Amino acid sequence: MSPVTRREFLLGAGLISAGAIAVAGDSVVIEPYHLELVTVEFELPRLSRAFDGFRIAQLSDFHCHDSLSHIPIRKAVEMVNRASPDLVVLCGDYVTDSLLADYTHDEKQSAKQAEPCAQLLGALRSNLGSLAILGNHDVATDPQFVTAALQAHGIPVLRNSSRVIEREGSRLWFCGLDSWDGKPNIDVAMAGVPKNACVVMLMHEPDYADKVAKHPVDLQLSGHSHGGQIWLPGIGAPWLPFGAHKYPRGSYQIGQLQLHTNIGLGTIRLPIRLNCTPEVTLVTLRAPRTPKA
Repeated sequence: MSPVTRREFLLGAGLISAGAIAVAGDSVVIEPYHLELVTVEFELPRLSRAFDGFRIAQLSDFHCHDSLSHIPIRKAVEMVNRASPDLVVLCGDYVTDSLLADYTHDEKQSAKQAEPCAQLLGALRSNLGSLAILGNHDVATDPQFVTAALQAHGIPVLRNSSRVIEREGSRLWFCGLDSWDGKPNIDVAMAGVPKNACVVMLMHEPDYADKVAKHPVDLQLSGHSHGGQIWLPGIGAPWLPFGAHKYPRGSYQIGQLQLHTNIGLGTIRLPIRLNCTPEVTLVTLRAPRTPKA
């Protein structure tokens, strides 16, 4: 092999640098604002045939703290409205704890961003409206204000509580837990849920599924992880938050419980996403297939 000349070395180094700059530019300028519609399907053994094909749009981790953060939220709302789901579920973190947003620590000021976020999310359209839970950033700022902002725009917030949906005499239960940083209580959330009912649990942190799996719950929908914001092939995420180490993205089976972790819309610390395209999840529920004769 002939030796590399100085000119060839400089040319190669320049191409590598240009490639690195292009990747960096894509991860900051393009990917955080280019949303992906992820479709998943879950067969739930206790789901009534009346709910076969029931579609849920799942959004999470909005982190509204400036005008740029509104862009993916608006795009997500448009994407959901085009899909015309039966229900929308919002899995927390509408605001960003100010310590991570701008290196100050005024929780009340951070919580005020829930109002423009709720206004944007109030434009969501589905057959049965929206349900929401809180995330760790909401709990760390002012959970009462965040809850009030969402509910003022017609979005009920489930804090260790449940809602039931009826169709053709059958029922489907949605239970919502407080963030792990709050006071999640599965027993309180499921109080009043009949035995053998089909239950969808909304919980911000996906790793809480290990606890949820010990209860009669069919499906858990979570967020929180952001997919790490950076996902390296063969390595994964260099950093993941507490509560999202085991189940950081995609679908999982934990005993009888099925789980989907949405990698979210927004970012924290740095506005960067690499191999972690913002996600709108469209979940289709399926009743058990009738065995063939």
